[in-house]
Amino acid sequence: MKKVKGIVIVLLSVMIVGCSNTNSEWQEDNSIAREQQTAEGNQNIQGTEIAKENEISVVTDNIVDYSDYFQGISGCAVMYDESSDTYSLYGKERCEKEVSPLSTFKIVSALAGLENNVLENQTSTMEYSGVKYPIDTWNSNLTLKEAFETSCVWYFRQVVDMVGEENIHAMLKEIQYGNCDISEWNGSETNSLPELNGFWLESSLEISPKQQVVTLNYFFGSENNFSTDNLEELKNIMHIAELDNGSLYGKTGSGIDGKAWFVGFIEKSDNKIYFAIYLDDMQNREVVSGNKAKEIAISILSNEI
Repeated sequence: MKKVKGIVIVLLSVMIVGCSNTNSEWQEDNSIAREQQTAEGNQNIQGTEIAKENEISVVTDNIVDYSDYFQGISGCAVMYDESSDTYSLYGKERCEKEVSPLSTFKIVSALAGLENNVLENQTSTMEYSGVKYPIDTWNSNLTLKEAFETSCVWYFRQVVDMVGEENIHAMLKEIQYGNCDISEWNGSETNSLPELNGFWLESSLEISPKQQVVTLNYFFGSENNFSTDNLEELKNIMHIAELDNGSLYGKTGSGIDGKAWFVGFIEKSDNKIYFAIYLDDMQNREVVSGNKAKEIAISILSNEI
């Protein structure tokens, strides 16, 4: 049976979770949860004691120095070792600051599509409109796996529109995904074409790197209400490579002005190490990308874990 600690952490930890959105449209829905979180707010800064039925789990934050791996690029890193229930944080303040999830949100939108029967499996296809996009791999009908691997925005724009605002918002509240704010459903015109915009792209939805890790642990490391088959499909499309110390799963995300993500986990035997790398460096924006964040993550995982 999967461990329940992920659920408890997701529901109770003020610093980590909570749909902490300031948009008034969503505040009323979350008021009860915030009151419960406040009641649990007397945790030690270095560790949060959480009662789970007949046992106590202590979640510890270790402050680490990963600066050598970032090579002068401003950013942060969160690592969570499931077996030891321990977080390692580089750049703690940034680790807890909510920002746009960018294309890492495709993890959630893929699962939402599967859970709401918009997508059946990794071969489910969305039809290409014929518009000539600057990314050649987007210019054809794509399967879920292909769209995830190429980070095709128009594909997932179709998916979230078919799932619908009500279902997307309900799922975000269930998993306590960042500020849960989808009020700018159509996005903020980051791109010139409407099908290349969305609330998850430099718009209303925001999440911290630490919350990203909590979400992944909730999906793959604890009991939840999602279909086991759908989670397995999600895991399959997230698979990237086999490394010396385990199987790597994840999703990149690249934004404007030097912002980028790589989030995921590495799995070996019965343990998973969840991680989130976030880069935010306007001065070095020419070298900042999702692939750069992935490179940093792999270096840390190979040498520190």
